[in-house]
Amino acid sequence: MITVQLGNRIRELRTLTGLSQEKFALKIEMDRTYFASVEAGKRNISIINIKKIADGLNVSLSELFQDL
Repeated sequence: MITVQLGNRIRELRTLTGLSQEKFALKIEMDRTYFASVEAGKRNISIINIKKIADGLNVSLSELFQDL
């Protein structure tokens, strides 16, 4: 399922930054529990929030979706 694949990709990129879920969520001004559910693939996330995450990871949208 695409939500699980995207969540795994976000987790992979976030861990490369060395930030916890909580610190990353604070950085992008997103609720930590919401962000955790995105990483777990339990959310049908909006494109606006996907863009916030990509910007926080310093990657383009195409890089975020690479290999999904």
